[in-house]
Amino acid sequence: MQFSVRKTRSFSLDPELLTEIERTKGPSSASERVNILLRKALEAERKAALREEAAGFFANGNDSSQERRAFQKASIKSWSRG
Repeated sequence: MQFSVRKTRSFSLDPELLTEIERTKGPSSASERVNILLRKALEAERKAALREEAAGFFANGNDSSQERRAFQKASIKSWSRG
């Protein structure tokens, strides 16, 4: 069985966010709801950065199949880590 160690930190949240977190948390705690939302936001941010990187790569007119394969390989490797 794997145990996760949690570190307590203090952050300030807007009152509107706190209200929405409490409203949508369901049976779990507000802290767990915030953790879930942060994980989703960080994953969305990571994917957006990858899309931006890919768009920049292909916008440069790189037609080299070797470069394209290297980029695809690196992308697949990056996606498999998540």
